[in-house]
Amino acid sequence: MPRHAMHACMHAIKRKTRYLLIVSDKLKKKLCLYAAWLMMMKCMLWLQYALVVPWAVRSTYKFVTSESNERDLLSFAVLPVLLLRLLYSQVWISVSRHQTARSKHRIVSKSLDFNQVDRERNWDDQILLTALLFYVVNASASFAQGLPWWNSKGMVMAALLHVGPVEFLYYWLHRALHHHYLYSRYHSHHHASIVTEPITSVIHPFAEEVAYFALFAIPLLTVVATGTGSVVVANAYLVYIDFMNYLGHCNFELVPKLLFDVFPPLKYLMYTPSFHSLHHTQFRTNYSLFMPLYDYLYGTMDKSSDDLYERTLHGRGEEAPDVVHLTHLTTPDSVFHLRLGFASVASAPLIASTRLVVRAAAAPLAKLTSMLGTTFRSEANRLDKLNIETWVVPRYTSQVPLIRLQIKNEMMILKMLLMCTTQYLSKQGLYAIGRLVEKAVADAEASGARVLTLGLLNQANELNRNGELYVIRKPSLKTKIVDGTSLAVAAVVHMIPQGTKDVLLLGDLSKVQMVDKDLYECLKQELRPELHKHMLLTSSYSSKVWLVGDKLTEQEQRRAEAGVHFVPYSQFPPEEAIRGGDCVYHSTPAVVVPDSLENLHACDNWLPRRVMSAWRAAGIVHALEKWDHHECGDRVTGVDKAWRAAMAHGFRPYDQNAAA
Repeated sequence: MPRHAMHACMHAIKRKTRYLLIVSDKLKKKLCLYAAWLMMMKCMLWLQYALVVPWAVRSTYKFVTSESNERDLLSFAVLPVLLLRLLYSQVWISVSRHQTARSKHRIVSKSLDFNQVDRERNWDDQILLTALLFYVVNASASFAQGLPWWNSKGMVMAALLHVGPVEFLYYWLHRALHHHYLYSRYHSHHHASIVTEPITSVIHPFAEEVAYFALFAIPLLTVVATGTGSVVVANAYLVYIDFMNYLGHCNFELVPKLLFDVFPPLKYLMYTPSFHSLHHTQFRTNYSLFMPLYDYLYGTMDKSSDDLYERTLHGRGEEAPDVVHLTHLTTPDSVFHLRLGFASVASAPLIASTRLVVRAAAAPLAKLTSMLGTTFRSEANRLDKLNIETWVVPRYTSQVPLIRLQIKNEMMILKMLLMCTTQYLSKQGLYAIGRLVEKAVADAEASGARVLTLGLLNQANELNRNGELYVIRKPSLKTKIVDGTSLAVAAVVHMIPQGTKDVLLLGDLSKVQMVDKDLYECLKQELRPELHKHMLLTSSYSSKVWLVGDKLTEQEQRRAEAGVHFVPYSQFPPEEAIRGGDCVYHSTPAVVVPDSLENLHACDNWLPRRVMSAWRAAGIVHALEKWDHHECGDRVTGVDKAWRAAMAHGFRPYDQNAAA
């Protein structure tokens, strides 16, 4: 790697200004980078919700225009119950993912991957189908209209019908589905998920879903047909089914033993998450729906059920992290992109949301997360013997652009949208955020972490001088602070197209307003004398490669000639990418993670799947190599060493426009 290019890049990442660098021919020897293209999936999710709209409008209109004694409460309640079930399901998803990011009560510790997330992304289909069936039955059957709010006889009858016919028929249907013929054609889709999540419970082929709906309809249709039905009974039964389904598949034990001690027969009437997890790992035991009674009666209960329940409930010591990556939220709606947020959203690169409903939902969540006084754990991964965790500072930045795809002249271009908040850049917010980051450093050391990486603006010079402040305050700090600049510099240099003779540096990270000449002289002082000849101050924009930092403006981009390569050296992509048709925009410095990195099922901000920012990957490499020094402050060393180590451990170069 050319030494002058390396040093220029490392100082550009630390200081951002505008210079012209003369690059030697050694760049011709750099590796050919893998080609990758940022794929965006057009979301068609909302079309299926359109099926519910006519029915919801019809029921609401009839409810409003009817007399109070003629209103159909069941039909009117379908829409709010649908929305509450969606919210309830999402709460289960978030709670489960938060718990399984820890290790104390986790049942199955195997890895969850992107394939499972894709397979389970349509979990809301069964909620929509239930709503449509309620509307259709209510509109077509007179006995299903005009139901009262409550009927105690109907509640008792529905409970008995569930314990009897529903549980019994489900047990034998479930056993039949494990026959080779039916299993290979239907039920294997559900069992493809060894590590279950709450929504795994409702992921089945359509024919299997129809069979389950027919079973669950037995209590509801019976109480309605006998005149004992009510709005509460119908919806309470749905809530019960949701609760037990999500409980059995949440993959962490939470049912207190006190319940079984106080009422011992409950063990036959209510399963636990550990009980059902054995069905997903052993396959031919624990077939019951929600009540283990029938497994006891027919001898299919797994003999290790009680022991597994005791062990997981008691918990095990949480595994100490070896590497902690400290990141933060970007825009208010980025909370949905966390692993704890929307699973399908987190499994794709961060995309700009222009939908009012998403922004409206993000607003209260933004306020709520801003009230948190500590970081929280979002993700846990494993590479070889390293335990890697991601902690999130619950604050936002105003400098992050989100990516939106547009089709123009038969070419896909990146369109950025800037959404502004000021928590990371305001003077009022810096002090509080500094306290949060410093506390996270102390917590990481207390937990035994060997390395802590500072992601995004958590290493801002205004905040902690690229992490150096914590080392100065506590020289005996055992946890190594890594800002990742060395690997980021290497990634930038390897994105520069082969044959490049000179590059133009553009950026704005310094808050000190100085003219270009002053900045130029400052940077020269930080370079070794033999490198000065490779750097020139220029007012020309003729270079074919631009190394760009934050706040790349539209005016600057318009000065670029056709074919210019924009290579970011910042952790954030450019705010506005307006030359996608005739210029090439490269990714932020990043690497492809090794195939052996486990439990990765959320994207790293705007990067594609299984691609990690160079700053984050640097901490993993630091721990794998067992280096005993900090990498923070203004000094940058070991760029070639960091790159070689990363490649040796299975990381691969990444550039979405390598072919260009």
